[in-house]
Order: sequence, then C-alpha cells, then structure tokens
Amino acid sequence: MFEKLNINIVGGLDIPLPRMLKVRQVFADRAIKDVTAAVQAELNKPEISARITPGASIAIGVGSRGVANIDTVVKAMVAELKKRGAQPFVFPAMGSHGGATADGQAEVLANYGITEATIGAPVRATMDTEIVTQLPDGTPLHMDKFARAADGVVVVNRIKPHTTFRGDIESGLVKMLIIGMGKINGASTFHTLHGMDRFPEVLPQAAEALMEHIPFLFGLGLVEDAYDHTAIIEAITGDKLVEREAQLLVKSKDYMAKLYFDNIDVLIIDQMGKEISGAGFDPNITGRNNRGVVGFDHPQVKKIVVLDLSDKTHGNATGLGVADVITQRLFNRIDFEYTYANVITSAYLDGGLIPIVMQTEHDAIALAAKTVPRVNSQNARIVRIRDTLTLGEIEVSEALLDEVQAHAGLEILSEPFEMAFDADRRLPR
Repeated sequence: MFEKLNINIVGGLDIPLPRMLKVRQVFADRAIKDVTAAVQAELNKPEISARITPGASIAIGVGSRGVANIDTVVKAMVAELKKRGAQPFVFPAMGSHGGATADGQAEVLANYGITEATIGAPVRATMDTEIVTQLPDGTPLHMDKFARAADGVVVVNRIKPHTTFRGDIESGLVKMLIIGMGKINGASTFHTLHGMDRFPEVLPQAAEALMEHIPFLFGLGLVEDAYDHTAIIEAITGDKLVEREAQLLVKSKDYMAKLYFDNIDVLIIDQMGKEISGAGFDPNITGRNNRGVVGFDHPQVKKIVVLDLSDKTHGNATGLGVADVITQRLFNRIDFEYTYANVITSAYLDGGLIPIVMQTEHDAIALAAKTVPRVNSQNARIVRIRDTLTLGEIEVSEALLDEVQAHAGLEILSEPFEMAFDADRRLPR
C-alpha cells in the first residue's frame, strides 16, 4: 500500500473550486410503519401458512446486500416459523461474497445484525454445495449443502434493478436461488458458462428447474422506496415467483431514488460498498455503465470521484473500476482477496480496475474538475452524495442553483459554503 503519494501533477491542483449548497431531493415516502407486523401478515396468508409443517427444519437464505430492516424481517420470520412448530435456521445465500469463505459470509450477516443471539435461530455457513439437477444444456444447478438437507427452503431478498443487465428479472429472489444459494460454485458456473448478459433469460429457467427438485416453500420479496425504507413485503410461492417478481421489479424501478439533474460535470461519492450496491455504487443512480448496456443513461456524468469504502464492505471494492479518481485512503482500505474473489467470479474483470489515486480528498476532486473539457473548474456542475442509497440530502455547486430553484422536487437547505475536506474522516464537516 502507498505510504504517501507525492505525484507532481502538471499545472498543479491549486485551482478554484465552486461553492456548494445543501439541497433536499423530495421523493414519495412509502415506508411500511410496522415491518414486523407486515412479515407476520404475509406468513399468515393461507397459501403460505399451509406450507409450514411442525417439526420441519427450514433453511432461510439471506444475502449480502444492505437491505433495509433485514434483521427485523429475518427475526420476525424466525419467530413466526417457530410459532408454527418449525425449526428454522439462516444460511448465507450470497455467492462468492464475504471473500468466498464460510466465516467471511457469516461475518457479513453478523454485520447486518443477523446472528443466533439476535434472531433466535442458528446461522449455518458453508461454501460446500450439492448439484441438485441441471439445465437441458448441461449447466449444473448448485445449492448450499445445509439448505439442501433441510425440509423446506425460504429465501429473503430485495427486488431491484440490477447494476449490469436489463430484463424482466434482474436482482431479487430468482437470482438469489441460483447465484446466491449456489455459493461460489453456482455463481462462477453461471457467470462463465452464460454471462450476465444472458441472465434475464437463463436465471428464470434455472430457478424453475431448481424449484421442481427442492422443497421450496416461498420467497419473501422486499421493495424499497427512494429513502431506502421498506415499502413492500410480499411472500410469494414458487408457482408465481417469476411472474410476480417481474411485476415487483417494475414497482421497484418506479419507487427508487434518482438524481434530479441531467448533466453533471463531477459526481463526488463519499463512500461505496457491497452493502450499498453490487457494483459498489449503483449505475442506476450514476448513469454510468462501462459495458455499453442499454438502460444506464441518466444522468450524464463526466467524472466520478469516490472518497472512501464503507466499513460494512470489509474492503470489498468491487465496481471501483467505474470511477475516474479515488483517494489514497480508499485505496489503502481495499482487501484485494475479497475484491478479487467477487470480481473473478463475476467474469467481469473491469470491476477490479484501479482508477487514478490522489493523496487527499481535495486533490481527487480538483483533478476531476480540472480534467472536464471546456469547463472552468470554478463553474463546474458538481454533485456530492454520501452514497447511491442516500439521496434525500445532497450537495450541489452554485452552477446548479438555477435548476434547483426551478425544480419542484428540490429544496435549498443552506446558503453557499466553501467545499470542505477532511483527511481522516469519510464525510465533510
């Protein structure tokens, strides 16, 4: 790792930067007020309750994303299953994440508040899988060994747009059944034999084939609103899973937050991480996808600067290659073993590329502003966000003031202030 960067930038980085303003982006608040009660209601639906057998061991698959209220949801589900006499346990359903180790995946869950002590059920982590069946083309369908031995299987996941491909089915329960529950064996098999560009077609086929050969009880689909609140909780049986998930994906795309600006010179992201997005920072928000996939086209961003990794990502910097400039602090926090395990499994190696590294926050931001063609740095259109899940309050430069004042969904929260930097902490001020 770098001890200290002393790189001479031609022309220097002592350039004027614009003043910033705090701005609120207003979205529809669709938060469920009582998440526990909503989970209870879903498990009390006759078609769900009838599937829960007293004495049955039930494996609950939970993933590696920072899903809102995931600990509350899992705890409520465990309580309801136990109330009906079942014996639930949780297993990590997260492919190659957590460094592709059992301990690493259990640690990911623990950081989301999911431990035996907090949810009232054991957490059983393994990277061992069993091949359940195969697709007509010979593709094997792997499944977590502990889940395979259970009397019933449930998966819990957020349904949302994926960061790399577009289709009727993207990120959610279907993908978790094959990629997440298949551990690194299943994830690497599908990424290399099929590639993510074929996932919208092949994952639903694989999920339906798998469910024919396992005691799949139901999936609990979660949809979040623009404020990262749980907006929908729905238990879905296997016979309706593909169709209903596609419908919930449409709602998710409608509910999700966005940046209310069409053109941005520099987008500053304070932190990235796997719990924030599978790509570290969500291309659905930044509008940037380096693979030419149609559907990632808003906003138009010229330069992306990322200042740090989140604590919960545990050094996993997958997706970093989409940025233009990062700080030395971020670089020094990268766990290359965790990152490479994830990147190599995906078969998209560009996710592990390293952008230009600058010693300080100031230098990283100044370099980005300096290299925007035909734009005076002091007049740059700059937007700063905490991360791509946190878009309610943001900072924008004075060059965007007219747009803020003209937009019904934007509110000014402060007078203009000089951009602040902190060498030691993630957030300014």
